[in-house]
Formats: sequence, C-alpha cells, structure tokens
Amino acid sequence: MIKLQNVNKYFGDHHVLKDINLEVAEGEKIVIIGPSGSGKSTTVRCMNFLEEPTSGEVFIEGKQVTAKNKLEVVRNSSAMVFQQFNLYPHMTVLENLTIGPIKLQKKSKKEAEETAYKYLDIVGLREKANVYPSTLSGGQQQRVAIARSLCSETKIILFDEPTSALDPETVQEVLDVMIQLSSMNITMVVVTHEMGFARQVADRVIFMDEGTILEVGTPEHFFDNPTHERTKEFLSKILR
Repeated sequence: MIKLQNVNKYFGDHHVLKDINLEVAEGEKIVIIGPSGSGKSTTVRCMNFLEEPTSGEVFIEGKQVTAKNKLEVVRNSSAMVFQQFNLYPHMTVLENLTIGPIKLQKKSKKEAEETAYKYLDIVGLREKANVYPSTLSGGQQQRVAIARSLCSETKIILFDEPTSALDPETVQEVLDVMIQLSSMNITMVVVTHEMGFARQVADRVIFMDEGTILEVGTPEHFFDNPTHERTKEFLSKILR
C-alpha cells in the first residue's frame, strides 16, 4: 500500500530523513516510535506528500506520488489524523464530517450524513453531531477528527502523534477508538509515544533515531528482545 524508497528530506542544511526504505502492506498496522527529533512525523508526512521528499520516491498502491499528482493520489488513498484536531470551529461536528465528502468526493448531503453518523457511532459521539467543536473536550475533538478521516473511506489512515496534545485523562478514550479501528481492514501508520498501544495493536514496530530506521520487528521482538543498543537504551528510559 505504501512504499518509501531511498527517501531523504532536508530542512535547509538539516538532514532530517536519511535514506528511508519502508514498505507497508495492505491492512498492516505499523507503529513508529523514537525520541523527539528522530524524523518520525516527517516520515509519515512524506507518505502523503505533506512534506515533499528532497530525494527518493514514494508510492501509494503502486503509483508514484509526485508534486503534480499528489492531490489526486493522496486524496483517493489516504487520510490523516494530526496532533492538533484541525476542526472548523464555525461548523458543527456533522458539518465538519460532511464538508469533505460533499465538496471533494461529490457525495450528496444525505449520503455524506449517513456516512458521518456511521462513523460517529464508531467513535461514540453520535449525540454530539449538532454541537460545535468548542463545546467538546480534547479527547472528544480528536475522536471527531478520527471520524472525519474515516468519512473519506480511504484504505490508509496516517496518525501523527494523535494523543500528544491531550490531557492524560482523555488519552485512553482516543486509544480505545484506535484499537477498535485496528480490527478493521484499514492500513494504519501511527506515530506515537504510547507503548502499550504499540504492543497491543502493531503488526510491526519501527524505531527511528536521527533520521534513520534502526530497528524493525514485531512487538514481541521489539519490547522483549531488541537487538540495537540504541533501541535498548531508549526502551530502558521509557519503560521504567
């Protein structure tokens, strides 16, 4: 579903990603972890060309993504959930969920609303359809953002630290929704610091440091028997 081939990314003179090679299979759940500044978020943002690689190739469903075709290819294939919720404050929850399908996918209002209610049920917020985002907690807003990504009905959802901006008490409600999604046939790539989620949901865990992928393995391998010394050092600090 996703292939990164020799991807490099510079911000000015700063070499953020260094020859990243990664393939994600259909339906696979990938969790990317690592210290701050390791290139995790940039890797995910290169997958949908929110950040254009300085060099290297990105493929989605076998089609190379370029600056010219990125809107068409990415819009039809993937959706993204960000650290910040990015909901339109002047629109109700329902309007936030239906504007994309109506304007971009040319769905009727009725069809878009039926889809929206379907996914509001999944995230447990049907009763909030007609309220404004400002009346919701951070956890509820992020669940709405997840529902919005589901409304695009793409095969891939990318998550860029979706719980990092949340109050600790609301983190679990968002993780519970993501755990529920993991049972669906959706390809998920998740950047997170939530190790329990990684252990429970991931098919593979990817550890990054200083712009490179240092270790890839199953959760069992990664948490119980990592091989790279940097991985061991990282886990020793966060799993105390």
